[in-house]
Amino acid sequence: MNQRVVVIQSNYIPWKGYFDMLAQADTVVLFDAVQSTKNDWRNRNQIKTPSGKRWLTIPVKHSTTIRVREVAVARSDWHEKHYRSLSQVYARAPHAAQVLPQLHEWYSEAGELSRLSAINRVFLRGVCEFLEIKARFLEVESILDDEQHDRLDPTSRLVEICERLGATSYLSGPAARGYLDTSAFERLSIAVEWFDYVGYPTYPQLHGEFDHSVSIVDLLLMTGPDARHYAIRHGPTAHELPSQDCAATR
Repeated sequence: MNQRVVVIQSNYIPWKGYFDMLAQADTVVLFDAVQSTKNDWRNRNQIKTPSGKRWLTIPVKHSTTIRVREVAVARSDWHEKHYRSLSQVYARAPHAAQVLPQLHEWYSEAGELSRLSAINRVFLRGVCEFLEIKARFLEVESILDDEQHDRLDPTSRLVEICERLGATSYLSGPAARGYLDTSAFERLSIAVEWFDYVGYPTYPQLHGEFDHSVSIVDLLLMTGPDARHYAIRHGPTAHELPSQDCAATR
């Protein structure tokens, strides 16, 4: 039986391409055991406003000595401010009446949590349900403990995760082409596939010129029950790397 695995860090209300990649997986491993980085997609994302794109940023207690899953929130009222911004900016969105109450529910749940990874999981779980994404989700620590994680190099970690999950293929984002040693997967008969982010249809947006890169909440509020059509592509989305090209990617 085919088993396609995606290993990815949790992000805060990420853009539609993130969810498109999750939709192609059988199992998604949330990889929050790595070192924390400052002002990254882990704790912020962008929305459209009448004055241009605006960051929604979760204030966190950052340190380079901790893992992403250990990052704590710095202020308890962030969720109220974010929801208020969304409800004001998207008050005239076509599906505001249906989607804003759902967002309020997610923000209320997230506001009770103190760790960034747990907060991100609230929104990832909610959006995946909205988009009818059926992948199984696991945290990496349920597969590799921290000692094992730290002992392995980046490629070996991914190979070990895939092997333990019985993966037949590993789906990677395009940014990893520069460092991923695909031969390590090949030795275990695990195919490496590369995801791309091209071919998304446009949809009606508020506030100026169309922008694919903003948070998925823009799509949900603008298209409502049709959001899956715009976020999840129905044609081929991943390409297996031919074996003769492996050396060129390292």
